Amino acid sequence: MYGKGLRPLAAATALSVTAALALVFFWAPNDADQGFIQKIFYIHVPIAIVALCGFVAGGIMALQYLRTRDPSWDLRSYVAIHLSLMLAVGVLVTGSIWAKGSWGQWWLWDEPMLVSFLIVFLLYACYQPLRFSIEQPETQARYAAVFAVVAGAFVPINFAAVRMAESYIHPRTLGTTTGGMPGEMMITFLVALVAVALLFVTLWKYELASKSARFQLRALRKRLGADVPAPRRSGAPELS
Repeated sequence: MYGKGLRPLAAATALSVTAALALVFFWAPNDADQGFIQKIFYIHVPIAIVALCGFVAGGIMALQYLRTRDPSWDLRSYVAIHLSLMLAVGVLVTGSIWAKGSWGQWWLWDEPMLVSFLIVFLLYACYQPLRFSIEQPETQARYAAVFAVVAGAFVPINFAAVRMAESYIHPRTLGTTTGGMPGEMMITFLVALVAVALLFVTLWKYELASKSARFQLRALRKRLGADVPAPRRSGAPELS
């Protein structure tokens, strides 16, 4: 079920990622102030947006699980949050590199957007330890779903609070300032955003297909193991 349409989606993802990299390095101009280091913007910002959207999507899927008790929604939520966490690590790494090149420091604790994203990352870093500390599958899924819903609701609230902050030095990429972005930069940014979004969806479907096949194989092995009689110990009489 999850593998349906995966091949054309993967092809579209590879094409869009290639196009985005070509635009970033060969078409988009260097920034007048920051120079070449500004090109990390086309990686840092799209993966940040997709990671935050992935967290929210994981919360929505978790809410659907709480409504239906369908384990497939729990699996979808888990994979979305799992992938978003990996993207969040990329956001923090690329953000630190960009901060060092632009501001001369790897991190600024008085920058609301940087600190708020770190808070979101640390919040979701508790998701997997909480989930796998519970052995009973239904209880595990229920507690993880509640956590995902609450944390998913926190993400847009946190983002809105940062946007309303009066003191900031982090550039606002999705606001009034994007209107002044040159056309080449805007097109490159949008292509990169689409490429990262497609990459996320492709990896999401691929991991869902992989885990679903693993679960089916495990269930088949259990069924076959129940049908096959246990091997007779050496020297023990065989009961008729």
